[in-house]
Amino acid sequence: MKLTNQNKENKEDILKTFTFDNSGKGDLFRTFGFKKSEQDSGSSESQIALFTYRIKHLTDHLSVKKKDHAAKLGLLKLVGKRKRLLAYLKKEDLSRYRAIINSLGLRK
Repeated sequence: MKLTNQNKENKEDILKTFTFDNSGKGDLFRTFGFKKSEQDSGSSESQIALFTYRIKHLTDHLSVKKKDHAAKLGLLKLVGKRKRLLAYLKKEDLSRYRAIINSLGLRK
């Protein structure tokens, strides 16, 4: 079966529904956050996990749209925020720092 333009658009709409493009922060924290409780969205681990997801999303976007300088600036800001949070976590609690690094697959 060949996909017509209408079928392609429907397929894209369906895929967008099931991706995180339409989800709010609550869904992202539930999926990627390292929550201590149900209402936890401010812990360092949760924020680092959310920043990591957003960094990955922006990196994928920039691999396609190389001239999107606003997105590149946003990516650099997010990387800096995540770096500062990781430094804070490393200073405060080394075991939590190592756990988040291992679980997210980040370099030290």
